[in-house]
Amino acid sequence: MNQRPIMPEDLRHYRWISQPVISLNGQVAYVEQTIDQDKNEYNTQIRGISLDGDEDIALSDGTKDSSPAWSPDGTQLTFIRSVDGGKGLWTLHSDQKEPVMLISPARKILSYIWSPNGQYIAFTSKVQPEDQQKKAEAQQESVPVLRGKVFERTTPKAEGAGWWDGQYSQLFVYEIKSGEITQVTSGLWNISAPAWSPDSQQLSFISKQVEDEELDADLLYFTDIYSIRLGERDLFKVTDSSLAISQFSYSSDGQQLILIASDREYGSGSHNSLYAVPVHRGIPRPIAPQLDMQIGNAALGDMKSAGASPSPISDAHHPERGVYVLGTHNGNVDVYRIQEDGACQLVTGAGEKDVYQYTLTPDGTSLVIAALTAEHPGELYRVDIDSGEMFRLTRRNDEFMAELAVNVPVRVEFTSSDGWPLQGWLATPAIRDTDGKLPQILQIHGGPHAMYTGTYSHEMQTLVAQGYAVLWINPRGSMGYGQEFARACRGDFAGGDYRDLMEAVDYALATYDFLDASRLGVAGGSYGGVMTNWIVAHTHRFKAAVTQRCISNWLSMYGTSDIGISYVEGVIGGNPAENSEFLWSRSPLAHAHHIETPLLIMHGEQDYRTPIAQAEELYTTLKRYGKKTKLIRYPGSNHSLLKSGKPSLRIDSFEQVNTWFNQYLGNEEGEQ
Repeated sequence: MNQRPIMPEDLRHYRWISQPVISLNGQVAYVEQTIDQDKNEYNTQIRGISLDGDEDIALSDGTKDSSPAWSPDGTQLTFIRSVDGGKGLWTLHSDQKEPVMLISPARKILSYIWSPNGQYIAFTSKVQPEDQQKKAEAQQESVPVLRGKVFERTTPKAEGAGWWDGQYSQLFVYEIKSGEITQVTSGLWNISAPAWSPDSQQLSFISKQVEDEELDADLLYFTDIYSIRLGERDLFKVTDSSLAISQFSYSSDGQQLILIASDREYGSGSHNSLYAVPVHRGIPRPIAPQLDMQIGNAALGDMKSAGASPSPISDAHHPERGVYVLGTHNGNVDVYRIQEDGACQLVTGAGEKDVYQYTLTPDGTSLVIAALTAEHPGELYRVDIDSGEMFRLTRRNDEFMAELAVNVPVRVEFTSSDGWPLQGWLATPAIRDTDGKLPQILQIHGGPHAMYTGTYSHEMQTLVAQGYAVLWINPRGSMGYGQEFARACRGDFAGGDYRDLMEAVDYALATYDFLDASRLGVAGGSYGGVMTNWIVAHTHRFKAAVTQRCISNWLSMYGTSDIGISYVEGVIGGNPAENSEFLWSRSPLAHAHHIETPLLIMHGEQDYRTPIAQAEELYTTLKRYGKKTKLIRYPGSNHSLLKSGKPSLRIDSFEQVNTWFNQYLGNEEGEQ
């Protein structure tokens, strides 16, 4: 079969694989996401496959099914189904063909987990406080009156969720035998990530509960573990409010909680580390404190349809092996095994990969992972615990991918002028129309505390397929290269990070003689967008630029972003009241009148992380000074447009980028 270049519209044909879970008899259930072209939306279905890779079949019959879980005895497969704006819980028995509803979609389930004894299911759902509920019911009985929405909290909105609705996520327990639902927690705080103790007598969860009324919960970044005994009403606090806990699980003997948490010493640039704390309460103790690695998945990419696995995994059959966690390191995300004595072992072997989810087989001999590689979109693999040997289970993308010419990147490694080791990747077209030199585009990731990998990306592939050499690197501030590297950009925006990016371009041009120094482009989103803005305001060497989900003005970003206070004060280093001159001097908007590079500005209209006003301010200034620019607004789209936005809008964004670069980099003269 003749292979062809990858085009933006090929997005419609991928199958995104995620959320593997394994039954006692070795059947793997997982979620497959596809695109419904007629409805311009995503469908999700539960599928099943054996550990040998055989009998890959559909298990659920819906189009909005997710979060599969096996009952402890392996006789039931439960999953969340979205229906009419709600999310309920369905179950499929091994001897049945049709699923049965357990919990109504009206409950709007956020997450759930089986008790180890199979008698209960704990789930989370958002509810209004009792006094607010009574007020709402009273208003429903009277003539509706249009009133203003009142907010008193410091951060009343959140990216992806919108403006706060006054509700809090709480914990509920569903009893399998009776079907009775009991609300376990209530209060003016949220709970998340519930976990059962191994004896099924205790539930633990993550929550931030501020007892001192003088303190502002929105300005405090710790979270704690709370627990409650089954059948009791009183919670008890396990941890000491010294950490921001993001994930946790019970140890296999039930005596400890294993935490993935950050001490926030460097704000968002702080590593997540592994801790243990007694189940009854105590001070968290670091496990492997000498390990200079980000625990968890900090890799960015547009080919992952679900978040990273939610907790460390312990092996009840082999407790001496410690716990399995994801680790972000040296341009890859792998599964690592960390033991009580601090020993750390890579489990998932060599090679470019981004492992975003994983689970352990019941006998503890293998992992099943969902991973991206350099050549393939996400698929499931079985990994032998002892040897690290990988066996591919799913092949859902193979037939389609056989048509495409995949551009596999090569690693680029060099040392910065001030001694930092830097790493990135360069991808060039597998199919070339000419033997002439290639224009080069520098891609800059967001964060800044995230990481690029060398794995499959539709965004990168479509750009390379246009005939460009695409360079992406992890400048200082990125995760994956140690704590000092991750914090190195904080308080130094447009300093060392800017130099790293420029030196990467220079290194590539000096190393690869097929690159055309006269035809350079630059692009980035979020933090990569603000860096793009800064770059073109301070050098004219780039002939075209694209800024997406960008920041242009740190002064206005402070009060309009959902993370404006922590981000501007932590990453840039100041606030408008005390450091206005400094923040303005570091704002690309202050230097926009110097921009000569044609700049395409793209932004989602519902972006609360970097509000669209950031794009509008930049666009207005550029037009006022007669610069070459274009603004594209994407309706109903938030900060995650390129990863999970409406399929048609994602495709349009790729096409717009290609058109822009083709206009200004598309020939030897760099036509403008």
